[in-house]
Amino acid sequence: MVFEKVKELLANQFDMDPNDLSMETNIAVDLGADSLDVVELLTEIEDEFQIEIPDEEIENIKTIGDLTEYIQNNT
Repeated sequence: MVFEKVKELLANQFDMDPNDLSMETNIAVDLGADSLDVVELLTEIEDEFQIEIPDEEIENIKTIGDLTEYIQNNT
């Protein structure tokens, strides 16, 4: 369920088909996310899942799978 919601949020932000996204999708490389995109995404994720992602954790989140795992482990 977390993965599906993360895919939906990313697909909306990057105007993509959610079916084109997988756990292995690299947020920066495959989606072309710049630092502003990442800030917007994290704000939306934090609001949606009622969590806070510390700055030091952000650099460890490279893929949709990393983001999904972080959310699942911290909610």
